[in-house]
Amino acid sequence: MKIVLASASERRQELLGRLIENFDIIVSDFDESKVPFEGSIDKYVKDVALGKALDVKNKVNEDAVIISADTIVTLGEKILGKPKNEEDAFNIIKSLQGRKHLVYSGIVVINTSKNIIKQESLATEVTFSEINDAEILEYIKTGEPLDKAGAYGIQGIGGIFVKEIKGCYYNVVGLPLNKLKLMLEEVKVN
Repeated sequence: MKIVLASASERRQELLGRLIENFDIIVSDFDESKVPFEGSIDKYVKDVALGKALDVKNKVNEDAVIISADTIVTLGEKILGKPKNEEDAFNIIKSLQGRKHLVYSGIVVINTSKNIIKQESLATEVTFSEINDAEILEYIKTGEPLDKAGAYGIQGIGGIFVKEIKGCYYNVVGLPLNKLKLMLEEVKVN
């Protein structure tokens, strides 16, 4: 059966390649801004992932298993998206330094032939070490934080700021492999 990843993320594509040898990529055109945030981050990431998966399901004309995910970084009740510019990246990283924050991923797997939809979410606690302003500015110069939720990539240079994590590392990267493996088994994909 055809397996489709509903993501343009190179990180997600690389991670899925560790579980599944052959899969197609169809990028979702789902407008995430249409998903209302109603106080539950867990529900929000699952709803966004579901929107992406259903959008791609409508583009596939054959039986398939569709995989989608959405990952966000939160500090308290605040969602830290991708920075708007370098100043925003600086402020986001500054707010994280020396503190704990949570990274949430919503994952959806749809088996179109069996009409099964599985939705899950996962949170990982990440603690940053103390970081001085010069270190933050040097990191921003690399360009890495500018397209990352929370303004850092744990799998890249930003990993040097991570003092500790509690939970799934791959969740912070953007695709929790163990959770996804179990979901695929539930929808009968080996």
